[in-house]
Amino acid sequence: MCEAFEKLKGMAEYGGRYHSLTPGHADHISEEEYKGLVAEHIMFKDMAADPYLLSAGIASEWPYGRGCYVSEDRGFVIWVGEEDHLRIMCMKKGTVLNDVFERLKTALDVVSGIEGLEFAMSPDYGVVTSCPTNLGTGMRASVHIPLPILHN
Repeated sequence: MCEAFEKLKGMAEYGGRYHSLTPGHADHISEEEYKGLVAEHIMFKDMAADPYLLSAGIASEWPYGRGCYVSEDRGFVIWVGEEDHLRIMCMKKGTVLNDVFERLKTALDVVSGIEGLEFAMSPDYGVVTSCPTNLGTGMRASVHIPLPILHN
């Protein structure tokens, strides 16, 4: 993934940096930086604190091999080693959803273009993930809509 992150960092529409949780990694961040990213909802929380994830083996070896890439504008994030090996997210305020999908597609082309990188696929279930709700395409879309008078 470091190869993909270097390519994304070099692209004007992404830029940004990788924030590694692995001690000794070149991009390792401090505990304060980690807490700040969690507070901004950019980085995932300490998985070792979740008994379910621990019992499922998903949080083993915490924090090694984990981190997140964040674009310069903070609208594109790749979580590494959270519940799934990769969780790629693209966010943008506004009403033009195609802009989000086009940006996501461009980044996915960079990631999937890495030689030797393969994703787990099942002929019956599609993309294999640790979360059953993401089986199939592996894609989940969310839209946040303000409804100011709903409470009246």
